[in-house]
Amino acid sequence: MAEPIVEAREIRKTYFGAEPVEVLHGVSLTICPGEFTAVVGQSGSGKSTLLNILGALDRPTSGSVALEGRPYQELSDNALADLRNCKIGFIFQYHYLLDEFTCLENVLMPLTIRKGAPGPEDVARATELLRRVGLDHRLRNRPPALSGGEQQRTAVVRALANEPRLVLANEPTENLDSISGRQVFELMRSMNRDLGIAFIMVTHDDRLAAEADRILRIQDGCLSAG
Repeated sequence: MAEPIVEAREIRKTYFGAEPVEVLHGVSLTICPGEFTAVVGQSGSGKSTLLNILGALDRPTSGSVALEGRPYQELSDNALADLRNCKIGFIFQYHYLLDEFTCLENVLMPLTIRKGAPGPEDVARATELLRRVGLDHRLRNRPPALSGGEQQRTAVVRALANEPRLVLANEPTENLDSISGRQVFELMRSMNRDLGIAFIMVTHDDRLAAEADRILRIQDGCLSAG
C-alpha cells in the first residue's frame, strides 16, 4: 500500500480568548496519493481550520500531522514554509492574483519565490498548463482583464505550478456562477486524475462533493465519513 500523502492524528485546535473555544476535537484522517476528498459541514464547524492545519498554515493545539511521513511538529517555521512552497498547492474562495502581474507571471509566482527566477522549463510548463485550461490567449493579460472564471482557473494552475503532491481547495467555486464553478471543479478533477495529485476540497456544494472519491463531514469539530 502506498505511503499516505498526509496523515493527521487526534488533531485538536483551541483558540484562547476571554473563554477558550475548542474548534477541532481529536480529528484523524489519512489522504492517499491521487485521492480526491471533499470536506463538508456547516459554517463554523471547523473545515477551514482543519485545512489550514493540514496545509501547515496553522499549528494544532495538540495532535500530529505528517506530509509524506515528515511530522510537522519537528519542523521550524522556515522549514514549514519550504514544505508549503515545494509540496502543497492552495486554492481559495478568492483567487488572490496580483493585479500588477500578468496571468503567466502569477502562475509562476510560487517558483519565483522558491528560485528567484523561473527557468525556461518552468515557463514552458506553466504555459502548457494554461493552454490546457483554455487560457493560452490570456498569458499576457493582467487579472482585471480576466473574467471571474478565468481568474479562478489561473489560481488553480498557480496551485499546480510547483508540482505539488497535495492541493488544498477552500470553497474554490463559492464566488463563481454555476457554469464557471463547474468548469473550475472539472479542471481540478482532471488535474487530479491526469497528474495524480491528491486534492482536499472544502465545499458547501453537495453536488460537487458527491463526485469526489470520498466525502468527510465535520460537525461540531468532529469528523465522520459521509
